[in-house]
Amino acid sequence: MKFPRRSKRNVPSDGTMGLMDHLAELRSRIIRSALAVAAGAIVVLFAYNSVLRFLTEPYLELCRRRQPGFCGLSYDASLDAVNLFTMDPVEGFTTRMRIATYGGIILGLPVILWHIWKFIVPAMHKNERRYALSFISSAVLLFAAGGLLAFSTLGRAIEFLIEWSGEGVDQVFRVSSYIRLVTLMVIAFGIGFTVPVLLVFLQLIGVLTPRALLSVWRYAIVGIVFIAAAITPSGDPVSLASLSLPMILLYFAAIGIGSLFTRRRKAAGESVD
Repeated sequence: MKFPRRSKRNVPSDGTMGLMDHLAELRSRIIRSALAVAAGAIVVLFAYNSVLRFLTEPYLELCRRRQPGFCGLSYDASLDAVNLFTMDPVEGFTTRMRIATYGGIILGLPVILWHIWKFIVPAMHKNERRYALSFISSAVLLFAAGGLLAFSTLGRAIEFLIEWSGEGVDQVFRVSSYIRLVTLMVIAFGIGFTVPVLLVFLQLIGVLTPRALLSVWRYAIVGIVFIAAAITPSGDPVSLASLSLPMILLYFAAIGIGSLFTRRRKAAGESVD
């Protein structure tokens, strides 16, 4: 028995689509993106022990580097391993699910970005597509760079927190607390690194000008330090400096890129005249 094949949507010759067609396409792309995240989460679930060892590697390196007893009960020198604890069986399960979800989003991100791009690109002109592709790729790369920097400074941040815990305070890390610290640091650094992309965009559409941003650079530096202190979950000087200094450099880089766009726009306007 043969079933009738579902007919494709009839798209008008001018390329326009109705509201229901847009909603149907959006629903289809959301489902495909969700399936990609679910597939990535399943992969992380099967590789959970390896993923957890990778996430605890900065803490393990810290415990190896410092004197015995610095990490307290969290470090087993005989096994050269970090021990994370749970207060109940549910905490271990929910942490595993949380890591799988985060990992699924990371692994499924290329598919998600692809479907977002395919959904919005028909409404853009050629030059708008070029700018959008540049902004999206820059934001993704800067977010990844911020996340990698956060992970590389995680050991120093934990070291500062342990040192300031006081004498006689034994270190017993809950697995949920540790994963929460790692996640928040990666997100905070990633968002901080993508702010310059927003500044370039605002300059491109005329909301801000390079001259205006340059005139308030002193206030901007103070604001960046305060923002970095507010969004850094560990609150230690190492993480604060690791986030604020690159943000300051990226702030001036955004001004330079905005100035380049402004000069090109003026040159194009003069050539037309």
